[in-house]
Amino acid sequence: MASIGVIGAGTWGTALAVLLHNNGHETAVWSALPEEIEEMKQTRRHKNLPEITIPEEIFLTADLETAMGEKDVLIMAVPSVFVRSTAARMKPFLKKGQLVVDVAKGIEEGTLKTLSQVIEEELPDAETAILSGPSHAEEVSRGLPTTCVVGAHRRETAEYLQSVFMSPVFRVYTSPDMVGIEVGAALKNVIALAAGIADGLGYGDNTKAALITRGIAEITRLGIKMGGKEQTFVGLSGIGDLIVTCASMHSRNRRAGILIGKGYTMDEAMKEVQMVVEGVYSAKAAKALAEAYGEEMPIVDQINQVLFEGKPAKEAVGDLMLRDKRIENSLLPWE
Repeated sequence: MASIGVIGAGTWGTALAVLLHNNGHETAVWSALPEEIEEMKQTRRHKNLPEITIPEEIFLTADLETAMGEKDVLIMAVPSVFVRSTAARMKPFLKKGQLVVDVAKGIEEGTLKTLSQVIEEELPDAETAILSGPSHAEEVSRGLPTTCVVGAHRRETAEYLQSVFMSPVFRVYTSPDMVGIEVGAALKNVIALAAGIADGLGYGDNTKAALITRGIAEITRLGIKMGGKEQTFVGLSGIGDLIVTCASMHSRNRRAGILIGKGYTMDEAMKEVQMVVEGVYSAKAAKALAEAYGEEMPIVDQINQVLFEGKPAKEAVGDLMLRDKRIENSLLPWE
């Protein structure tokens, strides 16, 4: 049995806390919002996960030192935009070598660092790892079969976390490719916004399939230049996570995209969804990374124009369709 502190009481942090409790681990959940913790203590429910009851054995607290103290594993489950500030708050209470597992998905806009790199910068004494894959909190919390991948610098760490998370309903693979996992996890949210916009415009399955397929091509090209491995992008944290995020109504990125496709502004869509839409923050970072690495990413570029430059969504789709003629894969030889 491990002792685990979940830093962040959103849907994903809460779902993982329930999973880890069911796996037999001692689990605590922390929130920066005392009123959120009080409501969860009183109701033993999360307002965005109404179908589950939070077991009484899961300790809920707004005290960060208590949540971190004597824990074998700390799960970083705050939205990507709060990872750096939360890590800075954690620093005084961190034990040297304490294991911090990031489960948020994003790229830091200002620095263009992955979230594990942000954590390592703020918490140099921690050992970092990541958990990612096609895993909506709404389904994990209900015990529906799910598969993810753990990335870590050391094999021993990845295999330890694999044993911590693994259950009959939560299968976990391991990988050394932390960069590839994190790039796929962050950029799929941008493509999911595009897929949602297409849905909002009334387009069909053909359009979505095109966005998913060309989207993973964009992500893969950039990810390889950043040091990721091609195999990762055809795996769970690449095409797997992209499919589920583009196709499911659990996806806040897709839901926000649908609203934008129907004519909502970005701010109106985010307000309507009522949760952090990670793809909005990742879109600017993805564009900046594409420019920094000299990689063409037309879907990412058009999404940025729609979100931040007021370009009509239908016009953006038209510009994607009317780009210059291309070969699908330049590595394939002709006879």
